[in-house]
Amino acid sequence: MKEHKKLQKLLELMVFLSSGIKYGLDEISDRFEMSERTARRYIQTFRDAGFIIPKPENGRYHIDKSSPYFKEISELLHFSKEEAVILQKAIHSVSDENLLKRNLVKKLYALYDFDRVADTLVKEKHSVNIHQLMQAIKYKNKVILCDYLSANSKQQKDRIVEPFDFTNNYIATWAYDIEAGCCKTFKNTRIASVQILPEPWEHKKEHKSLPMDVFRISSEEKIDIKLQLSIRATELLQEEYPLSEQYISQINSEQFVFEAPVSNFKGVGRFIMGLSDEIEIIYPQSLQEFIKNKAEKILAVTS
Repeated sequence: MKEHKKLQKLLELMVFLSSGIKYGLDEISDRFEMSERTARRYIQTFRDAGFIIPKPENGRYHIDKSSPYFKEISELLHFSKEEAVILQKAIHSVSDENLLKRNLVKKLYALYDFDRVADTLVKEKHSVNIHQLMQAIKYKNKVILCDYLSANSKQQKDRIVEPFDFTNNYIATWAYDIEAGCCKTFKNTRIASVQILPEPWEHKKEHKSLPMDVFRISSEEKIDIKLQLSIRATELLQEEYPLSEQYISQINSEQFVFEAPVSNFKGVGRFIMGLSDEIEIIYPQSLQEFIKNKAEKILAVTS
């Protein structure tokens, strides 16, 4: 198993160094979670195998194009500009929550440099903000999310945060919100621009990303729910929330069951209220009470 992991690291590092970009030992050790001494040893292994790795310029390494088999490796593992454009269009045609799309992203991460994966996955109008956030994460700096539009308050204002991770497919950024004193996700499409601050992170110990449920709500706690769905409700659930598919089972030709853990009732509640005559809540009782309270508030406003 140990040799298997070493071989995997060597192959990943080979792809990394053959991208045409030069990297310092610090970047290599950070990217592959190894010491600089180990990185040097791996580079020497490539040299011993016949790969040409020139003496580093300004401490930065790369595999020379004249190395044996470089062309074959490059053509096999790297996209041309035309291929990248086609791949980008294909990826954006798939729902952001599609499980296969998420697996593809993970595989691209294993082979390619962080920025290059982002260029393929992120739509052009958001790419500048994403790259700014990447730099802040890399160098552990605070940022200002300028004119961030909050879904709760419906107001735009600057947020000073410590970004530390992205959700799947760069839909949102995990960051420590200085004003709120806690970690939150910030939807990348709601950020007008990103300004990197010179101040370093101060709350690294509190940086923590949480798993999201199928309704895109994140929380440490999970509540088990069970719903009985009509054919129409089942189809709409899968279309709007593709990750729900794994939690759906068929009862008969006209009825289905959705049984899954959720972070809270907000996401699933919105879905149920939009199809209240197509869905039956099996459990928990507290979800039924949540929907009842929501309905009563709506009736109170409209009456």
